[in-house]
Order: sequence, then C-alpha cells, then structure tokens
Amino acid sequence: MKKIILSTLVVLGMSGAAFAQGATDLVSVDTDVNGSVSFEEAVVAWPDLTAEAFAAADTDANGELSAEEYALLTSAAPAPAAM
Repeated sequence: MKKIILSTLVVLGMSGAAFAQGATDLVSVDTDVNGSVSFEEAVVAWPDLTAEAFAAADTDANGELSAEEYALLTSAAPAPAAM
C-alpha cells in the first residue's frame, strides 16, 4: 500500500524535471540539519511539491519526513534522464 501511495505522490506531486533540479539527498535538503525534512525545506528542492503530496509521504504525520520516509519518497521517484 505504501508503494502505491508513494508512486501516486511522485506522479501527482513531483515531476521528473523538478526532481532533476538541484541536490536531492537528505543531507542537502535538510538545511537546518535536524535529521528530517520539513515541507519548507522540501519545496526548495522540489518547487512543484504540493502540501498534500508531502502530507501523504509523512506517514507518521509529524510534519517532517524522517530519513526512512524521505528514502521511500525519493526511491519512488523516476530517475532523471541521462544527458
């Protein structure tokens, strides 16, 4: 079920082009270095990310993506095309 939700998030909330913009690893996106990613941090990396898509990825509903939630979300994303 989680994979279906995450796949849907990628399709609805993020485009492949948005994922290709800038760094997408947790350390780069976690600008306040607290070990998780807030919505505000996430939209800097992925401007097309919606609050709804972020909330769906935040499976424990604590307002931030843990390393595990982040890894699941980013692994569900399509890989950018090779140049």
